[in-house]
Amino acid sequence: MKFFILSRGDDTSNLIQQKILSYLADFGFTLNQEDPAIVISVGGDGTLLEAFHRYQHRLDQTAFVGLHTGHLGFYADWRPDELEKLVISIAKTPIETVDYPLLEILIDHHDQKKERFLALNECTVKTTEGSLVMNIEINQEHFETFRGDGLCISTPSGSTAYNKSLGGAIIHPSLAAIQLTEMASINNRVFRTIGSPLIFPQHHQCMLKPINDVDYQITVDHLTLIEKNVEKITLHVAKEKVRFARYRAFPFWNRVRDSFIGN
Repeated sequence: MKFFILSRGDDTSNLIQQKILSYLADFGFTLNQEDPAIVISVGGDGTLLEAFHRYQHRLDQTAFVGLHTGHLGFYADWRPDELEKLVISIAKTPIETVDYPLLEILIDHHDQKKERFLALNECTVKTTEGSLVMNIEINQEHFETFRGDGLCISTPSGSTAYNKSLGGAIIHPSLAAIQLTEMASINNRVFRTIGSPLIFPQHHQCMLKPINDVDYQITVDHLTLIEKNVEKITLHVAKEKVRFARYRAFPFWNRVRDSFIGN
């Protein structure tokens, strides 16, 4: 089996990376950066997000597994003291995967330029200055005009990240859905928004249409883009999914409890 290891780059992560590399080589695995069947992330959730974006062009052929060298993450199942156990599991256990839904972001520009992105966690939309003012359409029908700091559109697995800090719901990743959450919306006698997170099923789409001709700061997971001349931004559940290699049970709600409540 071909594999690749992505390290966060600190001394601890690099040392673990080298140990895994040596152990898997002894089992006859082949290090291959171009088309690995499995990618091992050593670091935190940010490292796994980086790995996802590096291999998003082959999601149907690559599975991901994370070993965290910091705090317990939602995408990193294994601890440093379980390194040997992880390697043996990879080498000796038939790979089983669990699929998580992704967010597709389509950005259309007035000059006919089109861009497409996939997000594992979320996409956020803000302006480079002033308040964000956008019409929100659901299935091509006007829903509201948003005014405020910005909007966050998250996946179920990303619902525990920025979305949660904005008061959004935590969604189990077995549900193919996306969630739209407001950032400090303006609500008074003149301007009104729904004021609650909106959850869209797989067959619905959300479209953001600018009212003002301004530049937008758009994030896609850990990537930050400055977009000009934007006509519309379309968001919906992507047809692709991310595959995580699971060598033991680690229920999603246990992750939520361990991360936010503790034992």
